[in-house]
Amino acid sequence: MQVGYTQLLNTTLTMCILGTGRGIAIKLLLSTGLCERRTLVRPVLCAAMDCCNFGTKTSQENENHSLKPQVKLSLSSPPQMHLIMKKEPEVDIENNLTGEEEKQLEETGRRSWFKRRKKGILTSTADKKETPEGLWNKCPQCNFITTTTDLKENLFVCSKCNYHHRIGSDEYYEMLFDNQDFTELFDNIRSKDFLNFTDLKNYQKRLDDIHSKTDLKDSMRVAVGKINGEELVIACMDFEFIGGSLGSVMGEKFSRAVDYCMQHKLPYLVISKSGGARMMESAFSLMQLAKTSGKLSQLSDAKLPYFSLLTDPTFGGISASFGMLGDLNIAEPGALIGFAGPRVIKETIKKDLPEGFQRSEFLVEHGFLDFIVDRKTLKDKLAQLIVLFRN
Repeated sequence: MQVGYTQLLNTTLTMCILGTGRGIAIKLLLSTGLCERRTLVRPVLCAAMDCCNFGTKTSQENENHSLKPQVKLSLSSPPQMHLIMKKEPEVDIENNLTGEEEKQLEETGRRSWFKRRKKGILTSTADKKETPEGLWNKCPQCNFITTTTDLKENLFVCSKCNYHHRIGSDEYYEMLFDNQDFTELFDNIRSKDFLNFTDLKNYQKRLDDIHSKTDLKDSMRVAVGKINGEELVIACMDFEFIGGSLGSVMGEKFSRAVDYCMQHKLPYLVISKSGGARMMESAFSLMQLAKTSGKLSQLSDAKLPYFSLLTDPTFGGISASFGMLGDLNIAEPGALIGFAGPRVIKETIKKDLPEGFQRSEFLVEHGFLDFIVDRKTLKDKLAQLIVLFRN
C-alpha cells in the first residue's frame, strides 16, 4: 500500500494530538500499512510530535521556532528529516531518593512524584513490621495454599485433595476429647542417657535441646478423657521428639497406661507416628518391644478393647510390636506404614515397587489393616467402636 508522506504525517499528527504514546503510534502505523519501511516511521512520528509541541509554545517561541526549520519534507522523493531532538534531563533515582535532585527538578520545571526530604532511612529497627511466620500452609500433595486458621478449622486436612497433614498430640487431644477436657497421665517421666551415647551429638545434649525448645517430655503423651461421653485412654506419639522414636520412657508410659486401663476398666487407644526404635538407647529400646507386647496380652486377658490408629509415618519397632497388635488396626488416609522404608526395599530387591506401596489404601487391600478412617469422622467412629465392644 503506497501512501503519500503528507498523508502519513497527517495521520501521525492526529495520533499525537489524541494523546497516543509514541510506541503505540509506531505499532499502529506498521499494523495499518501506512508506512512500509520501519525506518521511516520514527522520523515521521518525531516530526508530527514536534508539530504538536509547536502549537503549545508561546508566540515568541513559535516565531523563533519558525526561523529554524527542523523538518524537511519532499513529496517527490523520500523524506530527508533532520531532527533537533531536545534531550530531557534524566532523573537520577538514587539522588532523588536522598533529596539531592529536588533543586535540579525545580529548575527544569519538572516535579517528581516522590520526594525524600531527609537523607537515609530513619525508621528504627523496633518499628519495622515483618510478616509473622506460620500464617500460610501449602499442601505437600496438591500444592494448595491456605491459611493456618482455615487448615486448623478443617482438622488439618486439605480441603482440595483430602491430604492429612501430620499433627502432634496437642491437636489430636483437642480434636478428640469432649470440650478439649482431658487429664494427662505420667508426665513426670523423662529420658536419660544411661549409655553416654554420642553420634553426631551427645544424646543427653540432644535431649536437653528438645526440652528447652518444646514442652514435650518424651515422644509419647498419655491422657484420659471422654469422647462423645465415652471414657477412653489415649496414648499419642509426637514425631517432633526425635522422630517419635521408641525408647525406655515410651515403653514405660505405654505399660502404665495399660495398668490404668485395667484398673479403671477403660478401652485403650494408641495413635502411632514414629520412625521406629531409638538407636541412642540401644538394647534398652529393643526391650520395649517385648515389654509392650506382654502388657497388651494382659489387657486382652482383662477383656478390654485396644485400638491401634496408624498415622503417617509408622515404621520400624512400632509396626513390629504394639502397632499391629490391636483388636482393630485402623489408619488415616494416605498414611505410610511398614517396617523398612520403600527406598530401602527397592534398593534391596532391585525392582520397582507397585504404585501406592505401603500406603494405608494398599495395606487395606492386602489385609494388613481393618479399615481407613477419615480424621473428620474419627471421633464418632471411635465412640461407636467403644459402644460395640462394650456390648
